Amino acid sequence: MIEPVWITGMGLITSIGNDRSSVVKSLREMRHGIENPPMLQVDESPVKVAGMVKDFEVDSSDPEDWIYPQEYHVSRATLRSFSPHVLYAWCALQQAIKDAHLSEQDMQDPDSGLYTSSGGSMRYIHKHFEKMDRRGVMACNPLAIVASIAGTLTFNLVAALGVRGSSTGLVSACASSGHALGTALDEIRLGRQKRMLVVGAEDCNFESIVPFCGMRALSLESDPNRASRPFDLKRNGFVGTGGSVCLVLESQSEAERRGVTPYARLLGWGQGSDGHNVAISHPEGRGLQDAMTKALRDSRMGPNEIDYVNAHAPSTPIGDASEIKALKAVFPSPQQVKISSTKALTGHGLSLSSIMEAAFCCLALKEGFLPGSAHVTEPDPELGHLDLLQTSPDIQAERILSNSSGFGGANVSVILEKV
Repeated sequence: MIEPVWITGMGLITSIGNDRSSVVKSLREMRHGIENPPMLQVDESPVKVAGMVKDFEVDSSDPEDWIYPQEYHVSRATLRSFSPHVLYAWCALQQAIKDAHLSEQDMQDPDSGLYTSSGGSMRYIHKHFEKMDRRGVMACNPLAIVASIAGTLTFNLVAALGVRGSSTGLVSACASSGHALGTALDEIRLGRQKRMLVVGAEDCNFESIVPFCGMRALSLESDPNRASRPFDLKRNGFVGTGGSVCLVLESQSEAERRGVTPYARLLGWGQGSDGHNVAISHPEGRGLQDAMTKALRDSRMGPNEIDYVNAHAPSTPIGDASEIKALKAVFPSPQQVKISSTKALTGHGLSLSSIMEAAFCCLALKEGFLPGSAHVTEPDPELGHLDLLQTSPDIQAERILSNSSGFGGANVSVILEKV
């Protein structure tokens, strides 16, 4: 018999709050974290809005000049190989470790692993090449590679925390941290590890956001109150954001041995590929249909046992439309499954989004509410029988499904259950 896996710790550095109580308040009150940051108010940037992380000043190319909350001290030797999103992840990890009551010995136990997800640091890659071109190859920062490429989260965090268990980074664009959660779940269910920490993180700066303008993927709306509006008929693109979220997964027996109270049970997961286009979702959402169906099968339940779906829904015309069709196929009428997209509040966190939204679902299960979809003035009529939440009602769900979709048609669904 497969042992249940519980989520026992959480850390949050997001545009809607940097701790659990702030995030719950924002979700309940549907208070967004989208702003008009100065970095985007320039002629070179057609996009003017982003979901900004508060209380961090990380614009300097020298990490020693960064300003961040004092409780997350990082030694100078450790900080020098960080990029901004690694600092966010460090802070989220420290929160989660404290929240789960883990000791240094717990973290360095060979049965404790760490999976990460990020796209690396576009800014740092750009800055390092710029310096190399200007001053020559041997002028490069010796830590340039480990501070910037996609694996930087894993390199830095495993070394800084002394992790000896399973560790790797997963990269599948906006489905990345969903893949990390799913594979971490399997790692515990197969008995290979008793504990896994999963962390997703992204920078939030000019270089991490503006390149998506070339894809015509970003909202060009300048009003933060209207820019991110998933499932609205007039949605016109996503809003970028950054930050980090960490979740601690443990076998039920390990969590009970330590006497910790879980947020939720990670019940199952599924993945499916569109096999269609490098950047655009399949028009019928076939890969996402497969991911949801496989997640239900893995969890040994039917669609009618799901109370709420936290949709991927990034607020793009094509992405939202394909997900609507996938949802209607998996949850056919007359089941009026409740759905929403919290990206209306946070913006789209790319590799971070899966784990961030899974954390929101854990909070919803724990606190007895469902987060609503903000900024919707004209619901897409294609929603049909799907029940789009436009408020955050006090409803206690038993089981929640959360979707994520990424470039290349990568799709992941995870199912969480109230403990």
